[in-house]
Amino acid sequence: MAVLDLSWTEKYRPSKLDEVIGQHAIVERLKTFVGAKNFPNMIFAGTAGVGKTTSAIAMAKELYGDKINEAFLELNASDSRGIDVVRGKVKEFARTIALSGDIVKIIFLDEADALTPEAQHALRRTMEKYSATTRFILSANYASKIIEPIQSRCVVLRFKPLSEEDMRKYIQRVEEGEGIEVDEKATEALLYVSEGDLRKLTNILQSAGFSRKKVTDKEIYDIAARARPKEVAIMLKHALGGDFMKAREELNKLVLSYGMSGEDILLQCYREALNMDVPDKLKLRLISAIGDYNFRIVEGANDRIQLEAMLARFALLEKEKAV
Repeated sequence: MAVLDLSWTEKYRPSKLDEVIGQHAIVERLKTFVGAKNFPNMIFAGTAGVGKTTSAIAMAKELYGDKINEAFLELNASDSRGIDVVRGKVKEFARTIALSGDIVKIIFLDEADALTPEAQHALRRTMEKYSATTRFILSANYASKIIEPIQSRCVVLRFKPLSEEDMRKYIQRVEEGEGIEVDEKATEALLYVSEGDLRKLTNILQSAGFSRKKVTDKEIYDIAARARPKEVAIMLKHALGGDFMKAREELNKLVLSYGMSGEDILLQCYREALNMDVPDKLKLRLISAIGDYNFRIVEGANDRIQLEAMLARFALLEKEKAV
């Protein structure tokens, strides 16, 4: 019985810095640190799936080679957000001496912005106390959530979302490595639903590649639970045309066919509103309204009621023009 490979994300993860995708400027700086075998504390800031964790691990592999297990500790701060993780695992690793005494160790805290303020203050004290033997790399989607005393002790490296060209090259690499075929429509769908997140792209592509060797755009949208851009655009056009009932029918299709949440639908409405062929003043009103209803849903209001209220508001814009 064949065993399915469920770890494409790890399988295609670079083992050295030169293989990291789409972050050339940051890679060059990290290579300089590796060459000098000396580097500061760092914050890797950027959205999910752009190479923060990969870069930290690749840097550690180049620095330590076979000694990586004694000199590199990786923790996910979102698993343990409190002060205990800092007083326990982090402090314990920082105070130990590597078997090779000349090695400066690295503690990599993934999703460090999930740490509580108390835990971050404890971390700051640990960073100060063990600065001679240990360096810290903090990964954060939102660097602003890291307290100022830690930010001032770190170099902040900002990772940008991956370009379409980089993601296309990656898709081609996976195609060749896995013996699957991804047509142009499927590629466009992958780029649309992943939004620069290479990890998300890999997981969706892997799921689609299990069922058949030729991946289609329909499978991509189904797996990602996303609607095609034109389906969302049609709903918005009906609403802006003053036909609330037809817009509501299209909303029903999105909810029933894809099982999309209110926030997912609003996100796609936002993206399509920007691309619609309407006056800029109307786009401003649409985006303002989408922001209002997104806030209501995040605060706990009923998804369906708020989505229909948004469509009704769009339909009333047409009525206002007629007055």
